[in-house]
Amino acid sequence: MGSKTVDEAGVETGAEAQRDKETVDVTKEAPEAKENTSAESAVDEADASDDVAEEQADEQDEAADGKGASGASAGVGQGAAAIVSAGLGLVSLTGSWIGTIAQARESLYGQLEAAQGVSVATQIKQVYADSWNANALVAGVFALIALLVGVAVLVRPAFGDPDRAPQTPWIKSVAWAGVSLGFLGLVLAAVKYSDILLSTPTVG
Repeated sequence: MGSKTVDEAGVETGAEAQRDKETVDVTKEAPEAKENTSAESAVDEADASDDVAEEQADEQDEAADGKGASGASAGVGQGAAAIVSAGLGLVSLTGSWIGTIAQARESLYGQLEAAQGVSVATQIKQVYADSWNANALVAGVFALIALLVGVAVLVRPAFGDPDRAPQTPWIKSVAWAGVSLGFLGLVLAAVKYSDILLSTPTVG
């Protein structure tokens, strides 16, 4: 019986030692598991922050592309308007097909009325003065349109989006050319229409 008691005690002591060893292993594994979990959480948070940063960068790029496209389209429109202004101003000074037609039409009406036996002064007025005034009137209309379009191009940036790119120098130069030509054409048309320049011949 004494041998049996010793064996039982040895078995119990071995079992307790095994339990203590398992407890120590579990205790060691717990901090390691916590460390692994913390590391994984930190990696997930870093990945999430990177995704958010990439999304914000993409949104900013899209916004910048949208502003760039709108600014480019606005620049194209302003450039075209400036060229139109300069072209109309040049036409107002050199004459146009419409002005020639209007002048010929008024001259024809004057010849038809002069055939009815009116005085020489009336014939001069109807054949020459009326057609000349018609040409001057058409030139004045072209000059006024050129002047208005040029001024609109120059003042457009003041009423637009301040975030857009500034107006390019060549657009300003062409717009100023249109304004200048339009102003000169308007003055010339007024002078022609009022008979200050190349006045109507008079009968002595």
